[in-house]
Amino acid sequence: MAILPKKEKKQVVVREEQVDEKPHETTVEFLASLAGVLVTGLFIITFILQAFEIPSSSMEDTLLIGDHVFVNREQFAAPTRWMGPLLPYRDLHRDEIAVFMSPEQPGLFLVKRIIGIPGDRIHLRDDVVYRNGQKLDEPFIRHKRAERNPYTDNFPAVPPSEMYGVRNEKWAEELPSHIVGDDIVVPPNSYFAMGDNRDVSYDSRFWGFLPRQNLIGRPMFIYWSFETAEGQYEMNSMWDRVENMGHIIFHFFDETRWSRTFKPVR
Repeated sequence: MAILPKKEKKQVVVREEQVDEKPHETTVEFLASLAGVLVTGLFIITFILQAFEIPSSSMEDTLLIGDHVFVNREQFAAPTRWMGPLLPYRDLHRDEIAVFMSPEQPGLFLVKRIIGIPGDRIHLRDDVVYRNGQKLDEPFIRHKRAERNPYTDNFPAVPPSEMYGVRNEKWAEELPSHIVGDDIVVPPNSYFAMGDNRDVSYDSRFWGFLPRQNLIGRPMFIYWSFETAEGQYEMNSMWDRVENMGHIIFHFFDETRWSRTFKPVR
């Protein structure tokens, strides 16, 4: 009787491959990372960038009522010893737009275009600006008023008076001391500012020079623009605020000016 040989059992060796797993982030580590991001963002918003809403039409069509802009607060600030090498400090240039505290009304923020820097000689003839004897080409300005104002259109040749809307008595008395010939001369550490919508802008022609220490910063870009009625910023009652918030919620998509989002301010 034949005996069949037994089949040899083959041993199969399975090697377990070790898979390197990334260590999971603990709750404490996550909170620490989140805190770092928040602190960085808070520092930027507090010391470098600040958000502002445009409340009036004095800078149309460059800036419209309801434009929300981010302002670089550090660029025009006085350089500090420890941050000087890190931040791009510089002086304000002609024709740049700046946000500043009103020299006339404490607590009020204004935005205008800088027409004159220290030492500049400024005058207007028939609503045209001349700086240091040169007629300026200003494609950004708008004229939307039918009735002319002799005082603003021929500044400073026409003396200030209440008839032409000059209600700042201090400026009316100080103005003659800055006039040399046909021009007004911008003093040291000061600027001459006007709005792009020249016919309605309440600016340096009415309240005087802008002191350098009043500067807040330079508008960088529009991060949101919403169709807003003129004078909306003066409605400060609780009911007005609630009504305005409701209007924004219901009309966010159809009244947001999407084409102006992230538009640089120049």
